[in-house]
Amino acid sequence: MMPFSDEDLKPAVENVIEKIRPMLALDGGDIKLLGIKNGKVFVQLQGACIGCSASGNTIKYGVEKQLRVDIHPEIEVINVPIGMEDRWEEMA
Repeated sequence: MMPFSDEDLKPAVENVIEKIRPMLALDGGDIKLLGIKNGKVFVQLQGACIGCSASGNTIKYGVEKQLRVDIHPEIEVINVPIGMEDRWEEMA
């Protein structure tokens, strides 16, 4: 169980995403934080990341790993597909 509320997590998650963003930008990609619900972080990879075969690894070994190291080992990151950004809460 996550020892933080979703609201408490938000600034910490935003800081980690800002740390990761320059690495994604090197490959023409970007990342957007859509929201946090029940300790799950909903993001959307953008730019060159869309449709990239490595995007799953980027989420798992880049974003999620960094969040788990910096914040909590049980954080889960979900990449919301393009077109679903207004419905991310339904995926929670």
